[in-house]
Amino acid sequence: MAFLDEVVVWARSGDGGAGCVSFLREKYKHRGGPNGGDGGKGGSVFARAVGATYSLSNYVSKRKLRARNGEPGKGKNRSGKGGADLVLKVPPGTLIHDADSGDLIAELMDDGQEVLLIPGGRGGKGNQHFATPTRRTPRYAQAGQPGHEKALRLTLKFIADIGLIGLPNVGKSTILARLTMARPKIDDYPFTTLTPNLGIMDLDEGQPLVVADIPGLIEGAGEGRGLGHRFLKHVERTKLLLHVLDITFQPQHELLEDFETVRREMEYFNPELASKPVVVLMNKIDLPSSVCRDPETLRLALKHLGFEAFAVSALTGEGFDALKKAVARVLDRKEGGAVAPARYNGSEDEEFKTGHP
Repeated sequence: MAFLDEVVVWARSGDGGAGCVSFLREKYKHRGGPNGGDGGKGGSVFARAVGATYSLSNYVSKRKLRARNGEPGKGKNRSGKGGADLVLKVPPGTLIHDADSGDLIAELMDDGQEVLLIPGGRGGKGNQHFATPTRRTPRYAQAGQPGHEKALRLTLKFIADIGLIGLPNVGKSTILARLTMARPKIDDYPFTTLTPNLGIMDLDEGQPLVVADIPGLIEGAGEGRGLGHRFLKHVERTKLLLHVLDITFQPQHELLEDFETVRREMEYFNPELASKPVVVLMNKIDLPSSVCRDPETLRLALKHLGFEAFAVSALTGEGFDALKKAVARVLDRKEGGAVAPARYNGSEDEEFKTGHP
């Protein structure tokens, strides 16, 4: 089923059942009193985080959802059955907003976490409740309260420890497959990755980490170019970003400018995203040196800007042992944030240019 990370649904709680007007009619009990039962409560609307789900795809075709109504009361003081609740099952990391006002209603982070979104209508009271010494035969009962309808915007943001970012076709999906057991689609053309992918990475210490790979960004993504930049929300909760660069030589491409292009799009989307800890991966060093830029020159240029960089090959695995040690070190030192590093402004000394050797 198609990946879906944002959707608007209309949910309505159930109506309360009406109270019953009834009187006792049994042999040898002349003029029995009122015995109308209460109506059942209407079903409420809940949201529940379910760990086995990773998308909102269940709501592709189910946009109007409704809880069950409560049943009316019955004679002999029998209450009506309450309506069944409606439970919206969503992945952990889902935010729920009121689609009309924009107010945040709930944020479900943990598996099994549940929150009430819309209460069901209360059932009406039967006529048994309205008998008094002067009014012994009340011939009326309460109607049930109606349910309430609300437009809800569900937005999924992955709960990942590490995010892979970069331009299209730089090898992010191959790196995800190298670091984890995930098997995303991999090919040699841009925008192979059309939706985010997740994988579990085990460090040497046995610490499982969730790694998120998002589609590539291009200049102007914030204005709708390419696939846009909305997938950046899936790395907003990460503790570390792995910024992937393609070290192969491409005419008219300056790697530091490519690096800064992605960072500008991140900052445009959310300034806090650009302040996260970043480790740069210079990928594709397995290719012949005649088609690659000098990784050491690029590493020094990035170090000058305040970024740690590693030369790796996602295809052969070269450099990944050192990368994993760096990831463990950075995550141990920086739990959830870091001081924003200096931004490249295109005016560095010529010794830091990374052209073809």
